[in-house]
Amino acid sequence: MQGKRVLVTGGAGFIGSNLANYLADENEVVAVDDCYLGTPENLDDEVEFHDVSVLDDDLPTEGVDVLFHLAALSSLTMHEDSIEGLREGARVNVEGFANTVEQVRQDGCDTVVYASTSSIYGSRTEPSPESMDVEARTGYEASKLARERYGEYFANAHDMHVAGMRFFSVYQGYGGSEEHKGEYANIVSQFAHDIANGESPVIYGDGSHTRDFTHVSDVVRGLELAADHELTGIYNLGTGESYSANEVVELLKEELDSDVAVEHVENPIDDDMFVHDTMADASKMTEATGWEPQISFEEGIEEVCAPYK
Repeated sequence: MQGKRVLVTGGAGFIGSNLANYLADENEVVAVDDCYLGTPENLDDEVEFHDVSVLDDDLPTEGVDVLFHLAALSSLTMHEDSIEGLREGARVNVEGFANTVEQVRQDGCDTVVYASTSSIYGSRTEPSPESMDVEARTGYEASKLARERYGEYFANAHDMHVAGMRFFSVYQGYGGSEEHKGEYANIVSQFAHDIANGESPVIYGDGSHTRDFTHVSDVVRGLELAADHELTGIYNLGTGESYSANEVVELLKEELDSDVAVEHVENPIDDDMFVHDTMADASKMTEATGWEPQISFEEGIEEVCAPYK
């Protein structure tokens, strides 16, 4: 990725701003965001920012070589049992994707990398490959599966390079651009902030649920490589390792030299909706591009805690 004009949707959000700032060193980067969860304060001055929605008719697509489509309504918002949440999620996550890709296509762009989700694998303690059966148990998951189908359509009907990236549990910490997400931030970041401030981290249930925690810098490199290699299809971005919520808290307490007590509460998410365990099989991405995660979870914990020490 050098000398390209790049469009990043959701570009003022957590992952989007990390990607936009990273690519701006050697590319012309345009970020669009409706500031639902993102904030332009996350972006470096080199990034051209537009406060617009992916549903708009006149997105800044002229001359774009690569589209990174990260804009989406969050899963927590779409968990709300309301027709408004369902409609808005479908519009933003599905219609917004189709609208944006079609606009860049008409302006000559043939390379798209977009965000899907790993939650469609359900609860698994074994690594999940892209080839396994998936299903939608929430409106959010349904919208991301629909996005993958539209990705297939653009690749097949218009001979475009369209790669869907299934993220696992992406984190960076409040020292990066994740703090603005608040309750939507990764539990690593939330727990670290609580512990550093002498507050009890709140764990759902018994804390045995596990996640494949992937540092945002590794995700950013994966997104860039997907565009560099003009990938088409679905690819996982994850470490292949998982840690429980209890283990996360203990690692953070050790790093921050804290003996703060932990608070366990009843899980507010229904059992049939809650993904208890996740772990990535990223071998397909590795074989296609050579990508491998470079930051171990222990190193990531150190980085998350560094601003507090």
